[in-house]
Amino acid sequence: MIGWGTDEKAIIAVLGHRNAAQRRQIRHVYEEIYQEDLIKRLESELSGHFEKAVYRWILDPPDRDAVLANVELKKSGNKHHVIVEISCTKNPEELLAIRRAYHARYKRSLEEEVAYHTKGDTRRLLVALVSAFRYYGEEINTTLAKSEAKKLHEAIKDKKFGNEDVIRILSTRSIAQIQATFNCYREQEGTSITKNLPKDSSDEYIAMLRMAVRCLKDPKKYFEKVLRRSIEGIGTDEDALTRVIVTRAEKDLKEIKELYHKRNNVPLDKAVDKETSGDYKDMLLTLLGNEV
Repeated sequence: MIGWGTDEKAIIAVLGHRNAAQRRQIRHVYEEIYQEDLIKRLESELSGHFEKAVYRWILDPPDRDAVLANVELKKSGNKHHVIVEISCTKNPEELLAIRRAYHARYKRSLEEEVAYHTKGDTRRLLVALVSAFRYYGEEINTTLAKSEAKKLHEAIKDKKFGNEDVIRILSTRSIAQIQATFNCYREQEGTSITKNLPKDSSDEYIAMLRMAVRCLKDPKKYFEKVLRRSIEGIGTDEDALTRVIVTRAEKDLKEIKELYHKRNNVPLDKAVDKETSGDYKDMLLTLLGNEV
């Protein structure tokens, strides 16, 4: 970054191959040596989708999710993908760390921000999800799963999607218990719970409810679908594409890549190579495990 221009290839080569702990050490040592914040320097040197990808990647994971949540909440509209994703795919300690990071960065709680920017059943659902501290063990209660599967069925059948039991079950039960409940639902009804929820609803709450169920049911399938939708059709949704690759790179991106290949008959890296360009493309391909 010295002098005219920036060596983007070097930035990708260094940061793209380092894990969260190593990136944190690099930031700290950089600041000790040069008396400046590496993140702010990168922001001033880079631009566009490449800058966003590098910025999100270099942040500590909890801080990154706090930033993603804040950016989403400040946007006009009723899409709250990030809030649902961090609430339903993180373990309890990770979600707590995100809430602490949000509090430290923005001097407000994530819960109050979500409550302020939403209303009605959507507010009830999202505040409950983001405030959760679920049990994270594998133990399940089969009797409870059968009972709560029946409650979900009755609520869906009666179109009472905002029923307090629906929100309570999705926001308080452990992931293992919820998945057992979804399995019981399928056994009782002969179809999955997602198939019985309205699909192309313009109702904001129904859309968030479907998203939460899909995240809780099978996060890898959910993220594969987000990637597919970000790439297919006219134009590319770079925000969604970047978000999934950056946030899952140190989690389950390998399995998501395999699922994408299986479902679309094309490797994810080839799809990304076709739909993106320049340094942004090289950064994403590096996070996908390719040498560029």
